[in-house]
Amino acid sequence: QVQLLESGGGLVQAGGSLRLSCAASGGTSDIRTMGWFRQAPGNQREFVASIDWSGGRTYYTDSVNGRFTLSRDNKNTVYLQMNNLKPEDTAKFYCTASRMKFATANQDPIEYDFWGQGTQVTVSS
Repeated sequence: QVQLLESGGGLVQAGGSLRLSCAASGGTSDIRTMGWFRQAPGNQREFVASIDWSGGRTYYTDSVNGRFTLSRDNKNTVYLQMNNLKPEDTAKFYCTASRMKFATANQDPIEYDFWGQGTQVTVSS
């Protein structure tokens, strides 16, 4: 069983930056892909970005491409650097891990096996 612990959310003004972290522990040998989703009140959970756990390839949804950067270190932690934040980025962000091989098509929450508790990101205008 994989455990995911997120940190780094908070309140920031539009145009500002935040970095989210997600530390994976437990059965990390099962992980093939890690990602971030977000969910705003009244909305469905939506894909933000994913990373190939072994190769480092990344994929981003169009609305964050060029503003967000997903990376990982060699200690089972991934980082989502979010720059030029906009009020529409306000949401609860969830770290997730999948046993499925990395693919840009993996954007459905059902394809991910493990989830963190989420961290709130609020961007004021």
